[in-house]
Amino acid sequence: MKYRYLSDSHVHTDCSRDAADSAMMMGERAARLGLYSLTITDHCECNVYRSQGYDKSIRQSNFEARKAAASFAGRLHIYSGVELGQPRQDISAAGDALDGCRFDFVLASVHSIRGKEDFYSLDYASENIDSLLENYFDEILETIEWGQFDSLAHLTYPWRYIVGEHRIPIRKKRWAGRIDEVLTRLIEKQKALEVNTSGFRQKLGEPMPGLDVLQRYRELGGELVTLGSDAHRWADVGAGIERGMELLKKAGFRRFMIYVDRQPHALPID
Repeated sequence: MKYRYLSDSHVHTDCSRDAADSAMMMGERAARLGLYSLTITDHCECNVYRSQGYDKSIRQSNFEARKAAASFAGRLHIYSGVELGQPRQDISAAGDALDGCRFDFVLASVHSIRGKEDFYSLDYASENIDSLLENYFDEILETIEWGQFDSLAHLTYPWRYIVGEHRIPIRKKRWAGRIDEVLTRLIEKQKALEVNTSGFRQKLGEPMPGLDVLQRYRELGGELVTLGSDAHRWADVGAGIERGMELLKKAGFRRFMIYVDRQPHALPID
C-alpha cells in the first residue's frame, strides 16, 4: 500500500436499501486492506424520510457503526456518518436525523431534484438536460446555504448517468460558471468537497468531480477535501482511493480530511 493514511469516508452497509453487507463485513475488508480509517455513511433520503423508513434505518446504521468501531479498536478507526440526500427538500427530516444520532461525519448530496426521480431513473430522451442541470446546481447551492453538513458528495453526479450510461455529451464550458459558484460557496462556508471514486468503477471512467474541477477548486483556494469509494458491498471498500489521492496530488493538494465528532482532521498525502 502506497499511502500510510489511506481512508475511505463514504461507504454503505445493509442499513442502506441498495447495499448488501454489514458494518462488520465492511470493517473487516477495510482492516484487511490496511486502511487507516473507514466512515460508514448510510443513505438518508430526506424527501422520503418517513415514508420509506429512513427515520429508523439511519438510527440502526449509527448503532451498527458504533458497535463496529468498538470491535475493530486497535486495528482500524471506524466512524459513524450519514449521507443526507436532498436535505433542502425536507429540512425537518434532515434535522430529525441529525438530532437523533451522534454522527462523526455528514455528507450532503442531491440524487434527485424536486419533482423528479433519481438521476439514475430518468428517461433522458424525454428530458430537457439543460433544465435538469440548472435545477441540480440550484439545489446544490441551496444545500450549501443550509450548511448543516461537512462535505458535499459526488458533485457532477448527473454526469454518471447522462454521460456515462447514456453517452450524451455535456459541454464542460457550458457549466463552468455554475461549478465555480458551487466551489466558491463551499470555500466561503468552510465545507469540504468529496472526491467520489466510484466513477472509476463505472462507465463514466473518472471520479466525481474530475481532475479539472479539483484543480479549479484548489485554484480558488479550496483546501478541504474528503475521499470516498461509495462502496455498496464489501468488495468495493477502498476502491479507487489511491487513484483519488494521486489526482489530489496532481491538483496541488498535500492533505485530505477525515471527520471526527464533526471536526476536520487533516491527514498527509504521502
